[in-house]
Amino acid sequence: MKITLNPDAAVVNTIRQGLERTGGYCPCRLERTEANRCMCQEFRDQIKDPDYEGFCHCLLYYKEK
Repeated sequence: MKITLNPDAAVVNTIRQGLERTGGYCPCRLERTEANRCMCQEFRDQIKDPDYEGFCHCLLYYKEK
């Protein structure tokens, strides 16, 4: 398993700015809960699945098999 940042620097920059603005919460989510703190619970659950490959909800991280 390998987790990397999105290769698109513009996406990474935009999401990082959003994280700064929201205090570390996913800028793509309306609710500010611990489940939505970056790295969000949804993605942490997805990376536990050995067959999952793809981006997190906000496209900041990518998990390879």
